[in-house]
Amino acid sequence: MQQLHEISNRLIDSTKTVFFRNLYSLINWENRLIEIQGARGTGKTTLMLQKAKELQNSGKSVLYISLDIPFFYKNQLFETAENFYKYGGQYLFIDEVHKYPQKQKQIDWAQEIKNIYDTIPALKIIYSGSSILQLYNSLGDLSRRKSNYRLSGLSFREYLHFYNGLIFNALTLNEILNNHQDICSEIINKVKILPEFQSYLNYGYYPFYKENPEKYFDRIADIINVIIETDIPYITNIAYETLFKFKQLLSAITSTVPYSLNLSNLSSELYITDQRTLIKYLNLLEKAELINTLGAKVIGNKIFNKPQKIYLNNTNLMYAVDKNNIRSGTIRETFFLNQLKYAHNVNYTKTGDFIIDNNLTFEIGGKNKTNKQIKTVENAFLAIDNIESGFADKIPLWLFGFLY
Repeated sequence: MQQLHEISNRLIDSTKTVFFRNLYSLINWENRLIEIQGARGTGKTTLMLQKAKELQNSGKSVLYISLDIPFFYKNQLFETAENFYKYGGQYLFIDEVHKYPQKQKQIDWAQEIKNIYDTIPALKIIYSGSSILQLYNSLGDLSRRKSNYRLSGLSFREYLHFYNGLIFNALTLNEILNNHQDICSEIINKVKILPEFQSYLNYGYYPFYKENPEKYFDRIADIINVIIETDIPYITNIAYETLFKFKQLLSAITSTVPYSLNLSNLSSELYITDQRTLIKYLNLLEKAELINTLGAKVIGNKIFNKPQKIYLNNTNLMYAVDKNNIRSGTIRETFFLNQLKYAHNVNYTKTGDFIIDNNLTFEIGGKNKTNKQIKTVENAFLAIDNIESGFADKIPLWLFGFLY
């Protein structure tokens, strides 16, 4: 245990607390069991360590552990938690849960956390892992016990704070629609917004760009490879040649405007004879936050219906996959979908590009875009790129990056 405390204190002490993610203040940290989900590289570990530091500085007994260290090759998570509690432990932060070496058949990390929760009521547990798919695939049922939170990549608003020290409040969609001119005026008086927005689309989504700018896209490529080559095969049987085809699919999504799904053609290209299997694989890619599908709906445990369109999850993925064949229309729609899906339902519509919460229609375009396609549609708006401020139902595209 001494070794675990030494590692924990070293990591907590070295954690910076200058910048906090929007999610940090939204989590109810007094819940007994908290799961923090999020794609690889979005900053879950930093978020947990920041909270651990805050609690430790306030006099709480805190332990941060990562389950991929050699200590857990033979030591059980349950016994570790019990020993920590016996010596006054109050908050246990558990990272990389999916890498925990299972000690007994049918007792994985989730089952051990369930046992901790049930037998040590006074201990608060916060856990996360870098593989969303393996979190979904755990053996223990924590659904009735945990409070689940999802950490997305940086919003454009968070990017401005993280890289430039510019602090702006998060906005609701209604605030943007009803007061965008005044809001834009306040923001553009403090920053040259259009070049910053272009930088965000290129390298602003993942918070590790500062660590090594020259290797940023290489690191994103590594994330893609781990998801496709490790995470997906871990939870489903899939042929190696199909894994390679997934990478080709990501490239195709990047270079089209946008990728309209033809299941028959795609099934043939990926050597998948059953279209339901193909849709299952697309669902896995979406859960891993490599893609976003538009128009897909899930009913109970059934595989969702055919999506109308597919996008990469965020614009930085597009630059990492195929930076030489990016189309402006695709990158605009990818950004809009990514930012709106954080807190809203986004679906396909024939009268525009997106329908939000079943009642707001949006058409996305460049500064010369008109409302011709949506002029007869109620509650319809234009999200326009390459403008600093808008007028009436014409709203700058970048402003939708202030929703979280």
